[in-house]
This record gives sequence, structure tokens and C-alpha cells, in this order.
Amino acid sequence: MLPTGLYLIPVTLGDTPIERVLPDYNQSVILQIKHFIVEDLRTARRFLKKVDRSIEINDLTFYVLNKRTPKNKLYDFLAPLQKGEAVGLMSEAGCPAVADPGSDMVALAHQRDIKVIPLVGPSSILLSLMASGFNGQSFTFHGYLPIQGDQRTQKIKELERRIYSDNETQLFIETPYRNQQMVDDLLKSCKPQTKLCVAANITCENEFI
Repeated sequence: MLPTGLYLIPVTLGDTPIERVLPDYNQSVILQIKHFIVEDLRTARRFLKKVDRSIEINDLTFYVLNKRTPKNKLYDFLAPLQKGEAVGLMSEAGCPAVADPGSDMVALAHQRDIKVIPLVGPSSILLSLMASGFNGQSFTFHGYLPIQGDQRTQKIKELERRIYSDNETQLFIETPYRNQQMVDDLLKSCKPQTKLCVAANITCENEFI
């Protein structure tokens, strides 16, 4: 039986085979958990079946935690933990609680002295940094940049200044349908000598770095 705690369960990035990016230990943990806090129900169920087809989805309890979930709802998610049970926290892809609303649940668990157990798995943010050849000693992750043109240009120039003043790598993410506009804005706003690494579909068959 698993010790009581909030288990942070990484999910594959895309359709990558489980065995390529997740250790066997993760599967052994998942098979012992009956309560899951997830960002998207459909994605979570599909991932669990990918882990082990014998998992009975109807025997599990799911709590949805996304950007629309009211903060006070998180206290309800503590119920199994307060009864001494294990709970799994999953993002839609990659590692939970990193650029992900699950961080609020982790913070609440710490406030209540509930043990938090992070499991090993793929992080697109760290994998892209590893493959970039840029400074991995000093870096900052910014999540999504502003959508509005003027605000985005201003932010890009601000990040570029930090590259040169602090020798600090700047990381951010973008949604696929805005990728081309992001690249255009970067080329328009940055100095010719500024280096750019574009990483997409990491660990997948169509990986691009």
C-alpha cells in the first residue's frame, strides 16, 4: 500500500511510447492510486489506459483542476488525503505543477503538511534547454508571452536585454497556432546576433530542435 501523499505523475509528451520516457516505478505507483487530480479528464483516462489496459477507469475518482477551477474547490480535493489515501496529480502533458495549474494543489498540500512525492518524467522546458546549447546555469522560464503585438514586442526586447546583461537564457512557450507569429515577432524584434532555439514535439517521432 502506498504511503499517504500527493504523487506528482508526469505524462508523456504527445504519443510517445510510455517505456521511452517513464520508468517502470511510475507504473507501479499509478496502479495503486484510486484518486487523481487531472487537468483534462479525457487526456487523463487515455494516459492511464496507456499505462496499463487493465486499469478500470470506472473504479477511479477524478477531480478536475484547470485554469477555470475555483480556488476554494481545491479543499475538496484534499478529502482522500485526509483519510490517509494516496492521490495522483497529472497535467495534460509533461510534468505537473510546472506551467500548470497543479502548482496550486501542491502549495495547498504543503500548507496542510501533506507529503508531496514528485515522480520522474519528461519536461519539455528542461529538455529544450538541454538541447539548446545555451546557458543552463542561469535561466528563467516565463510561460506564455503577451498576445498583443505591442506588449509582446516590448517583452521580447526586455528578455533580449537580460540575455546580454545577465548572460541568462530566456525560455517561454507558445501554443501551436501562434508559433509562426511568434517567430516573425522574434525575427523582427531581436538583434541579428541573438541566438534562438525552437523546440517542438520533444520525444515524439516528429521532434524538431
